[in-house]
Amino acid sequence: MPAADAPSPPPPFRRRLRLSVGAAVVLGIVVLSAAVGLGLLRGRAAPDAAVPWTEQSAPATAVAAVGELYVHVLGAVGSPGLYVLAADARVMDAIAAAGGTSDTADLAAVNLARRLEDGEQLVVPAVGAATATTSAETDPRIDLNAADEGTLDTLPRIGPALAARIVAWRDENGPFRAVDDLLAVPGIGEKLLAGLRDAVRV
Repeated sequence: MPAADAPSPPPPFRRRLRLSVGAAVVLGIVVLSAAVGLGLLRGRAAPDAAVPWTEQSAPATAVAAVGELYVHVLGAVGSPGLYVLAADARVMDAIAAAGGTSDTADLAAVNLARRLEDGEQLVVPAVGAATATTSAETDPRIDLNAADEGTLDTLPRIGPALAARIVAWRDENGPFRAVDDLLAVPGIGEKLLAGLRDAVRV
């Protein structure tokens, strides 16, 4: 009878060593890939979120996490409110988080590319609201009934003494009704008043 097949000799030690090293390298790559993937998942920024807020219960204790900022969006937007945005968010991001603008929004009055700051209140004005200012706000003349001594002292030929007299007269007699009332202040005559007419108002 033919002799039974003899068992194959064990593989050389060098071959086994190569296989072990190769398996270790593959295992290391798999572990490294898993670690990197987990790190990316943990580091991914959370989506923008709205913070519930009412007049009665403002989130006074809310504190923005690192890399986040709180912005209060008001005005001509879809959903005014308090929003948490990424640290590098811009005005356009806050408006988008608030549901976009309404039909009356005046975007020409808003810098959409400006970076936001934590704790900022962003108001999107309606058309016409940004330019609706009173004549008093645009009038460069000094208001005799609102100016203090320091402001009055900046007027031509009005020093600290006359400025104090103007304020004292106003305190004793009430607000000036006309610029000509300055003639009642001791030390102010027609000539001095003529030089003040274009610089003051009531």
